[in-house]
Amino acid sequence: MQDPRTAFAQPPFTNEHQQSIPGEEQKLHHPADHGEESWRGRARLSGRKALITGGDSGIGRAVAIAYAKEGADVAIAYWQEDDDARETCTQVEKAGRKAAAIRCDLAQADECRRAVTEAQKALGGLDILVNNAAYQGEAVEKFEDLSGERIDRTFRTNIIAMFHLIQAALPLLPAGASIINTSSVQGFMPSASILDYAVTKGAIATLTRGLAQELINRGIRVNSVAPGPVWTPLPIQSFSDDKIQSFGEKHHMGRPAQPIEMASAFVFLASDEASYINGEILNASGGKPY
Repeated sequence: MQDPRTAFAQPPFTNEHQQSIPGEEQKLHHPADHGEESWRGRARLSGRKALITGGDSGIGRAVAIAYAKEGADVAIAYWQEDDDARETCTQVEKAGRKAAAIRCDLAQADECRRAVTEAQKALGGLDILVNNAAYQGEAVEKFEDLSGERIDRTFRTNIIAMFHLIQAALPLLPAGASIINTSSVQGFMPSASILDYAVTKGAIATLTRGLAQELINRGIRVNSVAPGPVWTPLPIQSFSDDKIQSFGEKHHMGRPAQPIEMASAFVFLASDEASYINGEILNASGGKPY
């Protein structure tokens, strides 16, 4: 057994520097754990074919690695982070599974449809759709600092893209398929400094609960994972160095989660072990209630 409070890196995080958007995994001064060595597969997703958006880094990379080690072929959709995407694919192939990387801008509806089409062609089918990609801008001091351009991109990337991706994927998904959306504790306990991001995460929870009611009639389950603070490039690109140094310190665990700690929820929800789980928001916040 291990004490969850001390199982992974704890603050303070020193020598960190704010990254520009989009952040890159390879530039993290404290490397994150995506399960490259630690995840042990049990063939829970054998033969499945998954598309993971935002699969180049962070939670998306951890899910891709875990899915591959559980027996799934994996396609990832990513924005601009070519080196990160290549590393994710390398890890998927290292697990003996097929990998595909699709560079696209999910803020554009036609790019969402292209991502689904290319994933299906590359993998020879589609059984799992993980809507994980997200845009999070720099923290602002006041509400008026949220520009119209930024708000538009945040909503188009974080929530509107999900509508286009799901609509494009539905004709391809068989009964037994699974859709998993990444929400956030921000959707329930929003921070004013990144309110545009937080609002989209609340919308994702609503989308999940509503869509699950319809798609179960087609044998497709829809669920969501709502992480708390996770050590990924996303917070590094949004918050100042002093806040990054104490990132996750005030949460019950006293530390942020590592991406690998989120992967187990995504594996469970995609597997047959979760056959009666539908329309749920799985709280993965380290014990912080909402």
